[in-house]
Amino acid sequence: MVSQQQSPQSWGQPGPYVAPPSMNPFGAPPEPEPQMPWAKAILVTVVVFLVAGVVGGWAWQQFSPLAQYTVDENGGALGEEQMTRVFGPDGTFTAIGFVAAFLLGGALFWWLRNYGPWSVAIAVLGACLGSGVAWGVGMLLGHDPLDARLSAAKPGDLVAAPLELHTWTPAVAWLVGAALAAAVISATTWRSEPVATDPKPVASEGNPPVH
Repeated sequence: MVSQQQSPQSWGQPGPYVAPPSMNPFGAPPEPEPQMPWAKAILVTVVVFLVAGVVGGWAWQQFSPLAQYTVDENGGALGEEQMTRVFGPDGTFTAIGFVAAFLLGGALFWWLRNYGPWSVAIAVLGACLGSGVAWGVGMLLGHDPLDARLSAAKPGDLVAAPLELHTWTPAVAWLVGAALAAAVISATTWRSEPVATDPKPVASEGNPPVH
């Protein structure tokens, strides 16, 4: 069996140099994550905020403190203590909407972060949908006309005020919650571009000439 020997000319020729993985501090560039279809992203957003709106509207109707009218011969009147509860539904709707939109909007923004600025728009528009659904469900469940109930009541009875929003400001709480969640996540996950830390090779200076 004859073994092949390298020719003397190939002994001094260096082979190709391959840098070990440890000399590359940043490693291979990460592959971009695939984006999901637009239809799926929009469908999931609509479903999530539809459910959140229904649950939020039910919670608004269940837990809102309502002012109580005291019925007398002239109709119904609010005492000083009950006057402080007139805007209770506004505060409850604001709290429910802000918390729900902050949590769900933040989760959707993180999930759709590969879409860039469009992920903010999707989360915010979904929050607007949730706000409208919550208001509609709450009004459907708890907005009973006051005049008819006062007419049917007897003097001395207490009649709850109808569930309603006295201003549209609480409805904006859903939008604010989703936008704030997106801003917080963007601020906490932002990273600057990596900067190479390897020093540049310095050209070696030759020996000074000898005179």
